[in-house]
Amino acid sequence: MSDGSIRWGILATGGIARSFTRDLLAHGHRVTAVGSRSADSARAFAGEFGIDRAHPSYEDLVGDPDVDVVYVATPHNFHAANALAALEAGKHVLVEKAFAVNAGEARTVVEAARSRGLLVLEAMWTRFLPHMTFVRSVLGSGRLGEVRHLHADHTQRLPADPAHRLNNPHLAGGALLDLGVYPLSFAHDILGPPVEITARGTLKETGVDASVATILRHEGSALSTSYSSSQMRGPNTAVVIGTAGRIDIDAIWYTPATVTVRNADGEVVERFDQPVSGRGMQYQAAEVERLLSSGQTASPLMTPEDSIAVMATMDAVRAAIGVRYPGE
Repeated sequence: MSDGSIRWGILATGGIARSFTRDLLAHGHRVTAVGSRSADSARAFAGEFGIDRAHPSYEDLVGDPDVDVVYVATPHNFHAANALAALEAGKHVLVEKAFAVNAGEARTVVEAARSRGLLVLEAMWTRFLPHMTFVRSVLGSGRLGEVRHLHADHTQRLPADPAHRLNNPHLAGGALLDLGVYPLSFAHDILGPPVEITARGTLKETGVDASVATILRHEGSALSTSYSSSQMRGPNTAVVIGTAGRIDIDAIWYTPATVTVRNADGEVVERFDQPVSGRGMQYQAAEVERLLSSGQTASPLMTPEDSIAVMATMDAVRAAIGVRYPGE
């Protein structure tokens, strides 16, 4: 539980902001303000969660002296501008994934935070969950031998309406930035940045990607594969395979999930199944507060350089499948 000394401001009032705020409040974190482009939306959100101040603009929110950390929950194409505004106002920032639209934007945000001595962290909440801590501990122990392969899918049946945010190129829509970021970030976390990237995809009439398959080659010849789609729901599981065993992560692997460790013969040697209250988004908030309490501005679990590297990988994937956003 948080001690409540760090004051959070919520920038935007959509579904992901609601999920995060719900987990914040349920675990003792202090939310002092919310901001929206609509005064009515800000007031409704504040009323729903018992937040003291509702700001009718993002500018007012980041300028609030009673906010220490701003959580950016707007569509992808606004992430960089919103994060920069918060940083310029002297606020620490937690930015929803994908961190930005491309690696160039990501570098600009990271450099702005570094120049001001402020924390900026990508809200890749999966990395902070207990089962991922367990996965990294197993890998660090050497029990899997040499890790040779990783696979993960993120497949959902999402709205097909061309006007929906997910299908709108002007809002950086598509399966990759919303869904594919999870398995690609997972591959970076476990195997490091790729040295070779291969990707194939299918596009929607609006020009955004509907489905994406990737093959990444990492240092040491390890391979990672992923499949992401907004048109259908698949198993949503993940596996890490080594020469001496493997790790199976059950559905839904990027949320709190059961993990099974097997030896080279496929026999179960350990299982991790820890209940998590709420959705599990409170762990990233706890990491932000831990860092700030100890005077740090970068998390070893998701460094700013990690966020830039993941964005660079997704830039390469988009180039391979022919997706380019307006203004790039």
